[in-house]
Amino acid sequence: MENYSYYNNAYNAPTAAQVEDEMALTNYVNAVMRRVYGKMALGLLVTALVSWMVASSETMMMFIFENTWLFWGLMIGELALVFAISAGLQKFSSATSTALFYLYSAINGITLTPLILAYTQESVALTFLITAAVFGTMTIFGYVTKQDLSKMGTFLVMALIALIVVSVINIFVHSTAMGWLISCAGVLIFIGLTAWDTQKIKRMVAESDSVMVGKIATWGALSLYLDFINLFIYLLRIFGGGRD
Repeated sequence: MENYSYYNNAYNAPTAAQVEDEMALTNYVNAVMRRVYGKMALGLLVTALVSWMVASSETMMMFIFENTWLFWGLMIGELALVFAISAGLQKFSSATSTALFYLYSAINGITLTPLILAYTQESVALTFLITAAVFGTMTIFGYVTKQDLSKMGTFLVMALIALIVVSVINIFVHSTAMGWLISCAGVLIFIGLTAWDTQKIKRMVAESDSVMVGKIATWGALSLYLDFINLFIYLLRIFGGGRD
């Protein structure tokens, strides 16, 4: 035993207790991240079901989208919910944060319906599969990489702000070429944000306690949900086939 202890001290090898603690932390993080992905997937399912219900009802479509004030009210409500979930990480309970997330997912299903109906079902389904493949690849990369993505994340956030500004300008310019460039830039930005958000969520989980973990799981699900939805929208604008 003395020789074994000397070997550990000489070569800085981890002790059995350290290895056990590290494995316990890894298992803990993996379990919480499964909750994050589960909530995110359920949020996407809620969005898809609500969008399908709205698209299937002509009465509902006319009521929502012919009342401009209602549609814009839903859009503003979405932004308010995102800010509320993010700002209320310390204030809200885990159950409240989760309920707000699914409410946001439902409202997003309504507001996305006109965009979805502008493209053929085949192109929407194909784009969804492409999005899932790209998102899955990048979130796995963000989860397993040892490289610190913090600097990349800072750059991507600034690029996203610039993208929003240019997108607003293009609302008035109506430039097809600019719109295509915006879509390509959006894809690249959200590919990067997917990896960065995944790593950030993983680190937050590792540093959280049992009180905060449920809230962080919901916040993480929202972050990855937004990455997926935005990546899907920008890819759809590139690959989607318009209805005749």
